Amino acid sequence: MALRAPIALTVLTGFLGAGKTTLLNRLLKDPSLAGTAVIVNEFGEISLDHLLVERASDGIIELGDGCLCCTVRGALVDTLSAVAERGGTLRRVIVETTGLADPLPVLQAIMAHPALSHLYRIESVVTVVDAVNGAATLAAHEEARRQVAVADRLVLTKSDLADAGERQDLVRALRALNGEGPLLDAQAPETVSAALLAATGRDRGTDLASGHGEDGHEHHHHDDHAHETAFQMVSLRHDRPLPRAAVENFLDLLATQQGDRILRIKGLVETAEDPAHPMVIQGAQRLLHRPEFLESWPDGDRGTRIVVIGHALDTTYVERIFAAFAGQAAVDTPDRAALEQNPLSVPGARF
Repeated sequence: MALRAPIALTVLTGFLGAGKTTLLNRLLKDPSLAGTAVIVNEFGEISLDHLLVERASDGIIELGDGCLCCTVRGALVDTLSAVAERGGTLRRVIVETTGLADPLPVLQAIMAHPALSHLYRIESVVTVVDAVNGAATLAAHEEARRQVAVADRLVLTKSDLADAGERQDLVRALRALNGEGPLLDAQAPETVSAALLAATGRDRGTDLASGHGEDGHEHHHHDDHAHETAFQMVSLRHDRPLPRAAVENFLDLLATQQGDRILRIKGLVETAEDPAHPMVIQGAQRLLHRPEFLESWPDGDRGTRIVVIGHALDTTYVERIFAAFAGQAAVDTPDRAALEQNPLSVPGARF
């Protein structure tokens, strides 16, 4: 009986807000990616990314709450084993990591496993980088630098929003960390798709044995709970439809007051104006993207679910201004009307 060829495995990584899910949705429209399963890992108690990924031909599997490079690495091994047993038309698995993951331990978990190392062929690590905030993110966060350093391919997103100076600074920073990986533009999805499907020929065994990435610097193992101490996450829920204006005003105020501390905002909102079509909100730092609407709810859970992840984030402030805009009464907290009619009273306030 002929042995089955190894399943191609691609790790899609990138820092919070870089645009991994948007890129993944573009890639999944490519007929060349038929027979693909997607594993989505999220950091936080509310999982949204797996709901925002368009249906893949071999399904979408969620791994939450925890980060692939630490607390749920064992779950990844179990999931990959189960996926490989499906057989059928499966030809490729894409693992989308949380924005805080170091890809190297993920690769180690697969290559060191006696069964997975035969079932899968690690084809490439694709790192997504935000062209607007990327240079500042690389300067501030070791996680982002590691993601770039181990990449086989670097994909720039939001390049249409970046000026020439921002792009030049970013390219310089990327090349200091990774001098060889092709630099691709997400605005040309067919180019990205072709690059994703091409094998790299890179010897990952050498990388993993030495504990080094392409930058030649050692990648230290970090504490399993380092993410939780370095970053804060706020999960916001509301079980009834909200006026679109209330949501937009909440986001505007949040970006104004906490924008420098916010790394990622994402959410699904049931609006009062169009409850049948969930509104998707996404943003990074002070950059809020234009809301989009899905054709239908991806699951039976309606209402509003918003996740805000930040560094030195005032979580109490975020929770209380959301409660105000959502009409949730709270002691010593201004209501929505007070915030909308007198937004200048908010700066400096401790809710």
